[in-house]
Amino acid sequence: MKLSVKALVICAMAVVINVVLGEAVSALKIPLLFLDTMGTIFIAAVYGMPYGILTGIATNLLMGAVGGSWAAVPFALVSIAVAIVVALVSRGNFTLPKAIIAGVLLSIVAPMIGAPIRIALFGGLTGSGTDVIILALKQAGQEMISATYWGAVVSNIVDKMVSCILVAILLINKQIKSML
Repeated sequence: MKLSVKALVICAMAVVINVVLGEAVSALKIPLLFLDTMGTIFIAAVYGMPYGILTGIATNLLMGAVGGSWAAVPFALVSIAVAIVVALVSRGNFTLPKAIIAGVLLSIVAPMIGAPIRIALFGGLTGSGTDVIILALKQAGQEMISATYWGAVVSNIVDKMVSCILVAILLINKQIKSML
């Protein structure tokens, strides 16, 4: 793979977008939304898997450094999965139907990776809006791993679907496409 300086610069911008959106949504305590993978989704859709993976890993490293907690770093595995799924679904043309497919797939795949990390680092509860769903499922008798997975699926249906659809809408814009 030949590295493109333009693509790397846009990757760096996408990392900043991931961190800023992720931190803003977290600070605002918006339930079931994270928006911390929008840049990764954008890059994977436009430039493909390697650049998407690079963006995802760099995002989690920067989140660890900026957030003051390196707990974000293991979630780079989720970001890698996001880049892989989006790149495979997109194949260079991230249409609205493909965005919906990617959003559904990510809603299932991301929690498979993230739920065990969430349990290992935080016991399953992180202080996000997803905790309400996890606690409700736990109260209903589910084991913590199951409650954490299904709680994450619910929040990811919202977050990943919104993120994928927003990226697809951005990519419809001819001015944005001409800059890429």
